[in-house]
Amino acid sequence: MRNRNGHNHYLHLKNAQIIPSAGLRATHDNMKDVLDVKGMMCVHGAAGLGKTLSTTASLHELAPDATIRVQFRSRPTPSDIRTLLFEQLHIQGRMPALAAERDNLLKKVLSERFRAVVCDEAQWMSTECFEYCRHLWDDDQTDMAIIFVGGGDCYRVLRREPMLASRVFIWQEFKPLTQEEVITYIPAYHPVWTNADPDDILFVNTHAAHGNLRAWAKITAHTLIGVQRADLETPNRDILRWVFSRLGGMYD
Repeated sequence: MRNRNGHNHYLHLKNAQIIPSAGLRATHDNMKDVLDVKGMMCVHGAAGLGKTLSTTASLHELAPDATIRVQFRSRPTPSDIRTLLFEQLHIQGRMPALAAERDNLLKKVLSERFRAVVCDEAQWMSTECFEYCRHLWDDDQTDMAIIFVGGGDCYRVLRREPMLASRVFIWQEFKPLTQEEVITYIPAYHPVWTNADPDDILFVNTHAAHGNLRAWAKITAHTLIGVQRADLETPNRDILRWVFSRLGGMYD
């Protein structure tokens, strides 16, 4: 899978690479199978483990022209989902006033060609929202796969609704990087770690990062500031402890 720099990384971390962790590789393989059968998938796990990044990278390779994303920052309603889908599908004209007419138009557009619909931050979705997505997917005319990406609440809501759970083709749980993955991939994740002592990398992971990719991004950003101020290329323990002092409760 091609590595990509830039805005997909937390904090827009410059020169950060997408690392081929077990979670990313599994996402790519699972996503391919879900797209092939035009099914539903649930990608779930704790915050910061790389769910969205892995999903985005996989779909960028597998369905670059077919992916649309609806993302929520608070609890949406089915009406909110309709509105976001209209925007993401670039439907021309005004939305019909009646919900039934809006749904008919959405189904028509979703039948014209295949789409992979990603519902990100799906832990905010209610049972009614999940049911609405199922309603669109179940329609005989629509041509789509749906990928729900979210935290544990997303998993629990889907699992406790048999009508929904029975339609999910693949469930994928994201877990923290193992110590072996940290040693293998962090030196390639960012140049600041390329020549770092493996014991220092494990020191960071044990005391602060805990296999969490978002935590690694945050620590890397602080480490870059530290080495630049110290006029070094590679962090030492003094710099790492200074980084930890900025992390508040993250450090133990």
